[in-house]
Amino acid sequence: MIFSDGACTGNPGPGGWGTVIVYPEGRVRELGGGNPETTNNRMEMVGALRGLAALEAPVNSEIEMFTDSTYVIRGITQWIWGWRNRGWKNAEGKEVSNRDLWEELSRQVARLKPTVIHWRYVRGHTGVPGNERCDEISVAFAKGRKINLFDGPLLEYPLAIHDLPDSLELPPMKTAEQQKKKEPAFSYLSYHGGIVFRHKTWAECERRVKGQSAAKFKKTKSATDEKEILKGWGLDPNKTEIRE
Repeated sequence: MIFSDGACTGNPGPGGWGTVIVYPEGRVRELGGGNPETTNNRMEMVGALRGLAALEAPVNSEIEMFTDSTYVIRGITQWIWGWRNRGWKNAEGKEVSNRDLWEELSRQVARLKPTVIHWRYVRGHTGVPGNERCDEISVAFAKGRKINLFDGPLLEYPLAIHDLPDSLELPPMKTAEQQKKKEPAFSYLSYHGGIVFRHKTWAECERRVKGQSAAKFKKTKSATDEKEILKGWGLDPNKTEIRE
């Protein structure tokens, strides 16, 4: 199992990546690093490729690769074939962004063949231990903070790393028409430091959660939706104070 994530304070700006590898023999190894001027997408990609690069070939088991980046998953499993055929041009005829990292990620995938890599989507900031830890590592490196990286027996690892959501399916891509017609938000909820806030705009919500490790946030569609989101965060909607 490999979990990976990336973070950026500003986009572009200082960034970081984090990876947690769980080996079949019962070892856990955390990796992380930073870049003073980068983007969130690049850090997401680096987290994934560094995780694969840390494995020695041949790998005697299938690999479960967990990330909250639909960009990484769709890029390496779907889009990359068309990019190559078009000479690294996208469907609009423009140069593919981050080509250097796509080529490196592709090399790592090829190096590990015939090992099967399953690319799994985990929604960020929903309490999945592996994803939350990678986010914590990424943010620390993005902000230049010292963080201790674990490397040792699974039995001594402090997180329930095998706890996963019921669904790991990649969400469907929105059509061009759907992207144009954005459904208005009822509110934006943020949860950090034990306090829930209701925000009127995404900008207000983003200011509170940006760069905050383990912070949760969500756009809501209705008052009922707010309650369901709070339940998903492990909170009682009837007892939880929501600050404005």
